[in-house]
Amino acid sequence: MRIGKLVIVFLLIHAMCITHSLATHIRAGEVIARRTSNLTFTYEFTFIGYRDTDSGIQFGGGDFDFGDGTMISEGFDVLETQLSNNIVRAEFKLVHTYQAPNSYFVSYKEDNRNANIANMANSTETAFYTETLIIVDPFFGVNNTPILTVPPIDEGMPGVRFVHNAGAFDVDGDSLAYYLVIPRSSKNSEVSGYRELNDPGFYSNFGQGSEQGGSASLDLDEAYGDLIWDAPGNIFNLAGGQCPEGISECAEYNVAFRIEEWRQIAGTWYRLGYVTRDMQVIIYEGDNEKPELEIPDAVCVTAGEQIKQTIIATDPDGHKVKMEAFGGPFEINQPASFDPSPAVLQQNPGSLDFEWNTFCGHVRERAYEVQFKVTDEPIENGIRMGPSLTEFGTWEVTVVGPAPKGLKAIVNSGRSIELAWESYFCTNASEIEVWRRVGDFEMVMDDCAVGMPPNAGYTLIAKAPASQISFVDTGLAPGANYCYRLVAQFPNPGYGTSYVSDEVCLTLEADAPIITNVDVQETSADGRIKVAWTPPYETNPIQFPPPYSYSVYRSDGFYLINPTLIADKLSDTVFFDQTGINTVENTYSYRIALYDGTGLFVDSSAIASMVALNINPLLSAIELSWQANVPWSNNMLEHPYHYVYRNRVSSADPDAFVLIDSVAVANSGFNYLDDGSFNNIALDDELIYCYVVTTYGGYDNPILPDPLINNSQVICAQPNDNIAPCAPIGLSITNPFNCATATGISGCLEVYYENMISWEENTGTQCDDDVIFFRVYFSASGSEEAFVFLDSTKQTTYLHKQLNSYKGCYRITAVDRSMNESEYSDVVCIDHCPQFILPNAFSPNGDDINDRFTPLFVKEGSIGDFDDSSCPRFILGVNFMVYDPAGQEVFSFTSEQENSIFINWDGKNKGGVDLPAGVYYYVAEVNFDVLDPSNRFKIIKGWVQLLK
Repeated sequence: MRIGKLVIVFLLIHAMCITHSLATHIRAGEVIARRTSNLTFTYEFTFIGYRDTDSGIQFGGGDFDFGDGTMISEGFDVLETQLSNNIVRAEFKLVHTYQAPNSYFVSYKEDNRNANIANMANSTETAFYTETLIIVDPFFGVNNTPILTVPPIDEGMPGVRFVHNAGAFDVDGDSLAYYLVIPRSSKNSEVSGYRELNDPGFYSNFGQGSEQGGSASLDLDEAYGDLIWDAPGNIFNLAGGQCPEGISECAEYNVAFRIEEWRQIAGTWYRLGYVTRDMQVIIYEGDNEKPELEIPDAVCVTAGEQIKQTIIATDPDGHKVKMEAFGGPFEINQPASFDPSPAVLQQNPGSLDFEWNTFCGHVRERAYEVQFKVTDEPIENGIRMGPSLTEFGTWEVTVVGPAPKGLKAIVNSGRSIELAWESYFCTNASEIEVWRRVGDFEMVMDDCAVGMPPNAGYTLIAKAPASQISFVDTGLAPGANYCYRLVAQFPNPGYGTSYVSDEVCLTLEADAPIITNVDVQETSADGRIKVAWTPPYETNPIQFPPPYSYSVYRSDGFYLINPTLIADKLSDTVFFDQTGINTVENTYSYRIALYDGTGLFVDSSAIASMVALNINPLLSAIELSWQANVPWSNNMLEHPYHYVYRNRVSSADPDAFVLIDSVAVANSGFNYLDDGSFNNIALDDELIYCYVVTTYGGYDNPILPDPLINNSQVICAQPNDNIAPCAPIGLSITNPFNCATATGISGCLEVYYENMISWEENTGTQCDDDVIFFRVYFSASGSEEAFVFLDSTKQTTYLHKQLNSYKGCYRITAVDRSMNESEYSDVVCIDHCPQFILPNAFSPNGDDINDRFTPLFVKEGSIGDFDDSSCPRFILGVNFMVYDPAGQEVFSFTSEQENSIFINWDGKNKGGVDLPAGVYYYVAEVNFDVLDPSNRFKIIKGWVQLLK
């Protein structure tokens, strides 16, 4: 009897060993998500796993968790594909619909991992777990996770650098980022006893463990996804068993990494989710050198063109090689191809022919990454010399939209130019950008240079639908040679920009004064500016007989807003403005009006501003930038330089301004960094340096003066000046909306409001006196986090105008000449005075007079004696219920459903039946648009007489 018990115990133990042996099969896996519907949050999930063939156990005995409380544990339809003698790829798909936007962690978990994994404890009893994050959010639209195109099946050898690239591709064109993570056994549990692949315990010579003899390392390229283990160690934990056939000793390691997808929307980057790959690498000894790939340089191809490329692989040992290609171009419509396919062993050297017939649907901003892989077959005289070694190489191919074609221009009446072009080749483009500059500008573009170069002097003037083939440019300056180019843009999420079109130019007649100079000649509180112009060279002297006279208008800022007449009926074409102008603190712009010999107004010049120089002190350096709003170009091929002058150069005359450098504006823009390089004398952080910039420009018109030379104001700063000015004081709103006398301007129609704010510069004894301008910040909701930069001004007043709503809060900062910004001023707020007044009677009898119950409201001029002060103001929403005398609800209204605050009750009940005359009672729940939360909601109860 005792012997029988021993036999039973032995059989149980033997059975348990068999179970563990059969269960230890999982090598790698990931979960991929694809959104399948634009209308519902439905996704197709694909689990892709890799297992060894020794155990004979298939995938599918685990739990698939959708992350919303739904889990499936059986019924997986698994498709298996043999990849090599001992590795099988398994795949199954599931479809699931989410009920609401949220972040969902989708995972697959199954017992068990392979036995004897070197870098984790008790792997046989450790579950395999991989996780994908999807963010379901209508803001992001339809989104798919990246797919991983390269199977994780490669082997490695001690002392030889191991590389794996997952071949990740995002069909939406999102940016990908790669991060190492620790493998997990469940959502909240990392595997126990995990050690990095380059843990010193795996090496007998860790300090010389890399391929080049240095310390062993493990890196993951965050941008391109190359997992580089340089190099595997030489201490093995496994003999026989799960080693490849014929190999006596090996080591199995697991490593996991996360591939995050990011999308830029309106200048902000958002993470959209991630995919995790948990994979295994088998390492064993051998006598083999890895093969090599020759990867071509990155290339750009115009959509619609074919690209062909031959990739060469060589093996130092002369072994046969197998070449493969993976990546995005093989996963999309009209995919690329390679030959030979399927891959076969080739004699050394091997070659692979890549071919791709691109089309417009391939255009996107990001380059496509093609991962080429070569694997050797280390067999000599029928004997395997070690593991097959691999090498990866990534080739970047960018598909670019073709340049718009056929651009032509004609001059229209009214000083406008009409542009026309051919229908754009790519119908999937989203818009055509129209760019303009004064003066022609030859472009020599690199193959991959797309769109408009940033310093070419062009200004984006319009965006048109991609189907549009014409545009009229109005409000142009007389005498200027206008040049145009087009650029096509492609929609999100892939985006993409075309090559720039050829240039077309036209010169307008000089039939009005042509302003040529706004030249700052003295910088002070009582400054001086030279304003010059030409006569109207091409006006009709019969229609507008000479002699001509001119009036000069001026305003603050770069644009002529509320201009002031400062000189009238001049006969000269030069005027020195030196009355009441402060060129230290302010920027000025001008316009010249033309009158003929009879005193009749003829025309005006374009607006031109002075050159405004800005300054930014740095450590032992000062950064300059300048700008001007002028009708000519200050970025001309014929006059490519602007010139920078500075004091403290001449020891004989430190106050003299000396030319220190020239700036090639087509390359550098209107910017310059003075770090003392021009004379090898570093700037002294204890001294104040002053600058002036001279610009050169022109109209590109042979009948007009050229070049046009203008100076900025003088501006000074001290390097490393980091002392901010004091915050402004006395901030107030000087024109608050008067609720008591409000009349709902123009008979309850929509109106615009203005807020005028004013403040004082803080000139206390502890405050610096070098403030040069102020910044205005505004919060529409009044909350601290909602404050945004609104504008800057050199004045101590600011008019915030063209407002649909006047509620909000303001605060101000002061900025000194070294661009240091003060603390915020105190906050000043203004709130709406909302109202919602309901009538006490209406008569729905079909005479179109008082037929509907609605808030007191009138269209302009329709009722002469209507009191406009009763107009509804600043209402966000209304819920309205009507009850009969018995207390039964007979009518209801919700503004959210109707998209209106006007109730428009027609005297009918919910069923559409006319109610009898009488008194009815209502309850209105009104949501007001106000800052004060205590005044935001109001319940109005009342009665109304329904008359017949």
